[in-house]
Amino acid sequence: MKKLNVTIKLEMSVPDDWELAETSEGTPVLKLPTGQFLDLAIEPLFAADPEETWSSTEDEDALNDILDMVESEEVIYDFVTH
Repeated sequence: MKKLNVTIKLEMSVPDDWELAETSEGTPVLKLPTGQFLDLAIEPLFAADPEETWSSTEDEDALNDILDMVESEEVIYDFVTH
């Protein structure tokens, strides 16, 4: 098997009342004003044709097979204030 490194960087404009929080394991997540928490992470998308609509899968085994290939994941949240 060969290694594949994937770097995901997002720049988003979010509401001022979003906050940073941590799980009990120290994983950073976002706290939303609705009382929900948001973690932006990899979600594999599939398509039968690369020019058509991409979507997640209902096949839990296929999803788990892809996620099992992930050896590590890092998401860094940083609010930028000007």
